[in-house]
Amino acid sequence: MGIISWIVFGLIAGALAKFLFPGDDPGGCIVTIIIGVVGAMVGGFIMTGLGYGTVTGFNLYSFFVAILGSMVVLAIYRVLMGRKAE
Repeated sequence: MGIISWIVFGLIAGALAKFLFPGDDPGGCIVTIIIGVVGAMVGGFIMTGLGYGTVTGFNLYSFFVAILGSMVVLAIYRVLMGRKAE
């Protein structure tokens, strides 16, 4: 995937993660993209480590993994910053 694809993928995954995991999080489009892209990397690392195969390309499985990873990133952020879910 190209860089534009990663940005769009990160924006969608980050936005859905924030929607599914509501709380007091940093806002803004750039932060949401960063959360989504980092979440995709974290999710891919976790799923590969658990033995669910390598996550490659753009498909429904990789999108699901990116959303789960973004939710993990949000949870870690909340623990580090002492913020709570609504």
